[in-house]
Amino acid sequence: MIESRCGLLCSECKYREQMGCKGCVNIDKPFWGDACPLKSCCEGRKQEHCGSCPEFPCEVLNQFAYAEEEGDNGKRIEQCRQWQTQQQVKMKKEYSSVPQ
Repeated sequence: MIESRCGLLCSECKYREQMGCKGCVNIDKPFWGDACPLKSCCEGRKQEHCGSCPEFPCEVLNQFAYAEEEGDNGKRIEQCRQWQTQQQVKMKKEYSSVPQ
């Protein structure tokens, strides 16, 4: 299940309950500011998450993933890769089950 646009696992976020956050896929505006550039980019490009973008991983995602204070050492990038792989497997299964 996709939890965010950038690969953060909302289920592991320490602010989720504290801030009443439902995750960026379910809200219009993040609790921490007016907008999130990654959320805006994904939604503007009609992508479910960063990993499904042809430019993945882009400079903006890399900046977030490796930021000194809020970064996660690339964990979110790996999560996006996992989500993309899961989506590809699902699509292959669905395609192979369609009568030719």
